[in-house]
Amino acid sequence: MRHHGHCAILAVAVLLAGTGYGTAEDGHDTKGMVAIGDASGVIYGPGPSNLPKGTQLSKLAGDPAKPGPFVLRIKFPANTVIAPHTHSLPETLTILSGSIHHEHGETIDKAAGKVLKAGGFVYLPQDMPHSLWTTDEPVELQVNGSGPFGLNYVNPADDPSRKTD
Repeated sequence: MRHHGHCAILAVAVLLAGTGYGTAEDGHDTKGMVAIGDASGVIYGPGPSNLPKGTQLSKLAGDPAKPGPFVLRIKFPANTVIAPHTHSLPETLTILSGSIHHEHGETIDKAAGKVLKAGGFVYLPQDMPHSLWTTDEPVELQVNGSGPFGLNYVNPADDPSRKTD
């Protein structure tokens, strides 16, 4: 397993901490409690540049760039690939709608990937290499974890923020 430096983790945390994605601010109170009545209270915005184009993200609770728990919602469009990567701390994924394929390992073998549908769940330990991809339908998923949280591509050239269009 490859290990990438803390600089990459910090860069991702800074990207995630930016204001470029939606938050569900209406559900927050002054003591830190969050309650969102239904999906209409989840406000999405563009995902960070280190995720594929078309990704949408909403920060429901906490801040992935800071120590402590956080909850994000992410939407990936159909036909999206998230190249093999690791995370600096453990995370869980819960599929809310649509489907996505998941595979452990430092390379993508789409024949070996497992499809996850609404209600599906994945727990990923710290630094576990994995990849995700959608096919003909988009997916909405929830990510729970603790910060500071980072995403490190196994092959740095796969990082969409390094690509120019």
